[in-house]
Amino acid sequence: MSAAGRSSGIGAGSMLAAARLDHPGARCRRGVGDAVGVEYVSRVPRPPLDGLIDDLYYLEGAPPYARLMLPPSPAALLIVNLGSPFRIRAGTDIETAEYADGCVVTTPTRALEFGYPLRTRSVGVHFKPWGLAPFLPMPAAELCDRPVTVEQVWGRPAIAELRDRLATADGPHEMLMLLEEELLRRLRETVGLRLVRHTSSVIAATSGAVAIDELRVSAGVSSTHLAQRFKELIGVTPKRLARNYRFTATVFSINPAEPIDWADLASSAGYFDQAHFGHEFREFTGLTPTRYVEVRRRFLHEHPGHVLDSWPLPAD
Repeated sequence: MSAAGRSSGIGAGSMLAAARLDHPGARCRRGVGDAVGVEYVSRVPRPPLDGLIDDLYYLEGAPPYARLMLPPSPAALLIVNLGSPFRIRAGTDIETAEYADGCVVTTPTRALEFGYPLRTRSVGVHFKPWGLAPFLPMPAAELCDRPVTVEQVWGRPAIAELRDRLATADGPHEMLMLLEEELLRRLRETVGLRLVRHTSSVIAATSGAVAIDELRVSAGVSSTHLAQRFKELIGVTPKRLARNYRFTATVFSINPAEPIDWADLASSAGYFDQAHFGHEFREFTGLTPTRYVEVRRRFLHEHPGHVLDSWPLPAD
């Protein structure tokens, strides 16, 4: 299974790490409000992985809904599935596909719909936007909005061996250590990573409210070169990544339990006007802002305190 915010499976990037992690290191959290419950354990990896990854996680339990929708976020994700297959639909024009060994997801531009078995069990990685590139054998742009299995990225023998080792590990913490060791073993030098990491960090620090041309001038490269590097290593352009950050920051500023002044929210988030904000919201989620809040309130009412309560939405 997966999720973002304080959950796991579908990360929302370094911006969401603060919401997900109370402090560096390992933690264990169990969902409440569920008949079966969910166990979630996460920790920040050691250097140099901590510069690429927000956290490693373990997740096991019954999903709150059979299908969850994840809005686009400034993040990449790798899931190693240890339970029954799950399904992903990346946009209304793409058929749902089944993932048995897990999946790899680069920074998306559209919402993803995850469908789960009755119980799910997985370990995974919430990457910073640039963090997945050193572990990919292909340009990230080839996977944009096209989730693939881990086998398609690392090969069948490698993922089969890793899943076997994880399945026989002594508990979540040992499983996360094994996953970290695998990532350290696969880490490779990546051309252009320093440029993309620095520029992305500025975009993240400003929640997307930065002029991309200024970043380009500061870096001393052309707009074409910067965009090409971003698409190779992140899968999207700097402008698109900034949009993801701004949208994510805006959503996290919404308190569904209180009245919302949409015009003020749109203005404070840097949107041209409320109409621009509404258009962006529908593009990212398929929902109007008011409908989004209704769905969010449903989740909070039906599953109060759940570990997946920050980002995913019921898609049923």
